[in-house]
Amino acid sequence: MTVAVVLVWLVLTVFVLAGWSRCNDSRAWRLAALGGALVLSLLHQIMFGTVVEDAYISFRYSLNLAEGNGPVFNPGERVEGYSNFLWTVLVAVPQAVFGRGLVAGAAVLGVICTLGCVLLAYLLVNRIVRLAGAGRPPRPVLGVLAAVLTAGASGLAAYGPSGLETPLFLLLVLATCYAVACGRTVVAGVLVALATMTRPDGAVVALIVAAFLVVAAVRKRTDWWALIGYLLGGLVLAVPWTAWRVTYYGHLLPNAVAAKSGGSLGWQLGQGWDYLAGFSLAHLGFLLAGVVAVIVLSRRRVAEETRQAGAFAWLLLAIAGGYLAFITYAGGDWMPAWRLLAPVPPLIAVAVLAAYGVLTDPVPVPVPRGNVRRRIAPAVALALCGVSLLVSTMTPRMLPSMREWSEQIAEMGEIGSWLGATLPPGTVFSTYANGVLSYRAGTGLIVVDVLGLTDEHIAREGRRDEDSGPIGHIANDYEYVVDVRRPSVAVTTGNGFADRQQCGIGTAYADDYAPAPFRRAGRDGGEDWVTLYLRDGQAPELIEELTADPRFEHVPCD
Repeated sequence: MTVAVVLVWLVLTVFVLAGWSRCNDSRAWRLAALGGALVLSLLHQIMFGTVVEDAYISFRYSLNLAEGNGPVFNPGERVEGYSNFLWTVLVAVPQAVFGRGLVAGAAVLGVICTLGCVLLAYLLVNRIVRLAGAGRPPRPVLGVLAAVLTAGASGLAAYGPSGLETPLFLLLVLATCYAVACGRTVVAGVLVALATMTRPDGAVVALIVAAFLVVAAVRKRTDWWALIGYLLGGLVLAVPWTAWRVTYYGHLLPNAVAAKSGGSLGWQLGQGWDYLAGFSLAHLGFLLAGVVAVIVLSRRRVAEETRQAGAFAWLLLAIAGGYLAFITYAGGDWMPAWRLLAPVPPLIAVAVLAAYGVLTDPVPVPVPRGNVRRRIAPAVALALCGVSLLVSTMTPRMLPSMREWSEQIAEMGEIGSWLGATLPPGTVFSTYANGVLSYRAGTGLIVVDVLGLTDEHIAREGRRDEDSGPIGHIANDYEYVVDVRRPSVAVTTGNGFADRQQCGIGTAYADDYAPAPFRRAGRDGGEDWVTLYLRDGQAPELIEELTADPRFEHVPCD
C-alpha cells in the first residue's frame, strides 16, 4: 500500500505541474486533479487502516445507546466517560438500525469525513481568493494544492479510519470557516457548536471565531449583527445540549476530562512541550510555511479589499496557532501520530495557500513556456506533500507505531471476546486498557476502569501519581477498586498476549487475588499467554468457566 501511495503522489505531481495552467482554466483538468487528491487521501488512510484502542470506549457507549440502555458505559451507571457526544451518537446509527456494523460504520464514516476535509480545503481556499477582488481572475488551482496537502497530512490520514472523531472535528472546523467566509455567521455558529459537541476543544475554535467577528465589526468590515447571529447559532444547540448533559450525568465537566486532569501545572506543561516538540519535528515543513505566511501577512501592505480577504487567512492561522497552544497547555496525548494536533497541518495548508492567492498577482493563463518561476509555488506545495508521506512511513510514531498498536488491539480484542463468551452476565472485571477489551466483552459484563475514564469516583476523587504515566494515566484508587467495586477478574495488561508464563501479581491486588495464567496456542506455532487475577474464593469456579473455551488452557503457577 505504501508503494501505491507514493505512485499516486508521483502521478499527481507530474499531472499538476505539467498541466498547471490547464488545471486553472479547465474544469475537466481541475476535477481530474481533485479526484487524484481524493484517491491519494483514500490510499493514505488505507495504508494506516487501524481502528484504535480508545475508539472502542465510545463504541461501547454507542452500543449501549443502540440497545436502549442510554449513553452509558455500564448499564445503570451514568458516567460521561466520552468527550465526543456527536460522534458517539452518529456511530450508533448502524447498530440501532441494522443491528450490526458499528465498528465498520465508524471507520467508513471517518474515511468519508477525511475526504470531505480534502474537498472543503479546495472550496475554502478558492472562496477566500475570490474575495480578494471581483476584477481578479479566479485561481482555483490553488484550491487543488490545498486539497493535495490535506490528503498528504499524516495525522489526518492516520486517524481517518481510526473510529475516532478527529476527521469529523476538522471537517466541522473547516465548514465553520467556510460559512464565515460566505457571510453565513448563523450557520457558522451552528457548525462550531457541532464541533464542540464532537470535541471539547471546539470551544477554543468558537472563541477565536467570535474574536475575529468582534475585530471585523470594530473595523467596520462587517456589522455587529454578524456576531449576534453567530452567537445565537451556537447557543441554539449548546444550551439544550449542556442542560441535558448536566441533568443526565450530574456534572458540567465530562468525566473523561476530569480523569485526565489533576496533575501539577509544571508536569502538565512538560508533557505538552514534549508532545509539541515531537510534532514540530515531524511537521516542520507545515509549521515553517505557517510562520512565513504570518510574516508576509504582517508586512505586506495591500488594498482594503485584499486586506479583507487576507483576514480570513489570519483567521485560519489563528485557529491553528490557538489550537496548537491549547493542546500544548493541556499536556498533549499518549497516542501515536499526534492525534490531537492532526487538524493543525491542514489548517495551515489552507491558510498559506489562501494568503498566497490573496497577496500575489494572478498567474497568467496560459503560463508562458519555460517560465519556471510561475511553477515554484505548486512545486513547493507538492514537495511538501511528498515529505509528509515520508513522515507517515518513516517516523517511528507514525506508521510503525500504528501497526504495532494494531496487533496489540487485535490481541486485546480476542481476550475481551473470550471473557465475554465464558463469564456469566453481571460479572465485574477491572482493566487497565479500557477499550477494545471492554467492547468485545459485551455490555453484559460490568467493567471497572482503574484509570477512571469511565468511573466517576476515580476520575473526580482518586489519587494522582505523575510517575505512573503520561496524560490520562495518572488517576487511580486501587483500594476503591478492590474493596468497593470488588471485581471478580482483574486484567492488568494492555499489550495483548505475552510470550511466556507470568506468575507475579501487583501489590494492589496481592491480598485479595491470585494470578491465573492461561495458555493459548499461538498463530505462529508458539505459545501465547495471558495472566488474569482471580478473586480469592471465586478462582475455581472462574477457571472452570474460562476454560470452557478450548483454546485457553489454565496452567497453574509452580
